[in-house]
Amino acid sequence: MARSKLKSRLYLITPPDLDPAAFSRVLDKTLAAGAKSGIVASLQLRLKDADDSKIGAVIEKLMPVAHQYDVAFILNDRPDLAAKYDCDGVHVGQEDTPYAEARALVGADRIVGVTCHDSKDLAFDAAEAGADYVAFGAFFPSTTKTAPKSHAGVELIEAWASFVTVPCVAIGGITPTNCGPLVAGGADFLAVAGAVWNHEGGPEAAIAAFEAAIKAA
Repeated sequence: MARSKLKSRLYLITPPDLDPAAFSRVLDKTLAAGAKSGIVASLQLRLKDADDSKIGAVIEKLMPVAHQYDVAFILNDRPDLAAKYDCDGVHVGQEDTPYAEARALVGADRIVGVTCHDSKDLAFDAAEAGADYVAFGAFFPSTTKTAPKSHAGVELIEAWASFVTVPCVAIGGITPTNCGPLVAGGADFLAVAGAVWNHEGGPEAAIAAFEAAIKAA
């Protein structure tokens, strides 16, 4: 991943349904908008209801775009396909493939991140097992997902950043307007979807707004 001097960086998550060709053009413009600052660290492909062939086709279309901007390409939930298509990593939830199995499938050199909701215990377990990052949330109501199973507070980010070196991702309804406390609290990455893809000024404007908000925090 490209280096950046920003205190926090963006962990983009794709829309729940997309046309690969059309979205690849949107993605290219979005990543280009953040290329100078290196604000975008990674892109997670999240297609929960797609079959394997659709997921594979989307990976082959979008991953080269991400790599053009030195952005890591992470696949949600499917370590088997992440290994098959040589993705940079996989993200697993508590109800998905267990961490140990995901690691065995993708190998030691790929990224494995784990959803930990609002639980420090889950996060410590994941970190001790070797996870490359832990994800906390939801911090705010989300417009792109159903009601979250947990609600996290910024104090969780602050405590984690103070004592643990494993990076943390904050997720759930994060926007340029509300991300300041999470950045100040020590979130390494801000997972964002709707706040970028549905921004009233377009994704490129969203990137600029997040960059300004992170710098101001």
